[in-house]
Amino acid sequence: MTKSLALVIDDEPDIRNILQDILQDEGYNVSVAENADQARIRFREDQPNLVLLDIWMPKEDGISVLKGWVENQILGDTPVVMISGHGTVENAVEAVKLGAYDFLEKPLSTGKLLLSVERGLENASLREE
Repeated sequence: MTKSLALVIDDEPDIRNILQDILQDEGYNVSVAENADQARIRFREDQPNLVLLDIWMPKEDGISVLKGWVENQILGDTPVVMISGHGTVENAVEAVKLGAYDFLEKPLSTGKLLLSVERGLENASLREE
């Protein structure tokens, strides 16, 4: 069985590196992007099994990236977990309405992160079947 590929999108290098390390330690393959443009390229080229997407990024936020993927019907069954250090209830509700699987607040709890990733992948697998 091939390892799942997670795409981590965050403008903060420290957050990207920490998330990458945590996920790799758990046996996931990880691809990273630091902005919306890179996120689109990585998503198209890598076809990840799951996306961790920061809401607040310079130039273009994660909500608009998610919205574009949904509107262009390229997301498919790929679960998207939104992450934010400046999250509000409104952001979380908007993200979930758009199709995000989950919403996590920074600072991220490793346990919550891994649980969300695991459940997101299980959910996608069930939808595929």
